[in-house]
Amino acid sequence: MFSYQEIKSLNELELEVYNYIIRHQDHVIEMKIRDLAEAAHVSTTTVLRFCKKVGCNGYSEFKLKYKMYLNQKPSQVKIGDLGILLDFFKRTESDEFNKKLDEVASLLYYSQKIILTGIGNSGVLAKYGARYFSSVGKLAQHIDDPYYPVPSGYYDASVIIALSVSGETTQTIEQLKRFTSFNCAIVAITNSETSTIAKMSDVTLSYYVPVDRENLEVDLTTQVPVLYILEKLGKKVQFLLSQ
Repeated sequence: MFSYQEIKSLNELELEVYNYIIRHQDHVIEMKIRDLAEAAHVSTTTVLRFCKKVGCNGYSEFKLKYKMYLNQKPSQVKIGDLGILLDFFKRTESDEFNKKLDEVASLLYYSQKIILTGIGNSGVLAKYGARYFSSVGKLAQHIDDPYYPVPSGYYDASVIIALSVSGETTQTIEQLKRFTSFNCAIVAITNSETSTIAKMSDVTLSYYVPVDRENLEVDLTTQVPVLYILEKLGKKVQFLLSQ
């Protein structure tokens, strides 16, 4: 129901509404607007703005359309996280998303080397991404230490891929500040284009899935979209190298 363009247009508070709706699909259609606003920790005005941005004149129309959407896909309501991923894969079919993938793939193709950076779960995926890009024929390395030295000149003509779910990881932000002083392009793969890391980057690929965080140290948000994006980019770069 939610297109890539619609989700991209949401501000931070409206994204909170979206995240709550996706995580509580079968409950939202029974909730009053005030109940949803309180549950998502936003105002009723924010909920109404959200409804308009997803193509509805008001909350009543949104609930009606959303109920019809869920009735068309009963299995997604029951399987929870799989439904979230299916929605993500559907959004990747949009022209805008694929144009961004092509833009990033072109940057990677012309770069001298690819540097993937992130910490925690994002650091694990940075390591995987570096191995994957190296396998398709591009020089790549990963940095999962936020205090890794960034010597002047070494990263010139590189593409930096910053991985972060929140896009607000302090250590990654500080590291990107050092990278911006060099002659390199920065690509963010993060959950939202409204984040700090996204705004610091030349290009952002956002996947917009609900954040599942137990506390500041335990993030259980699915990383499948990140894995998909990295592999999709790798395949596109491999194709360009074969021409």
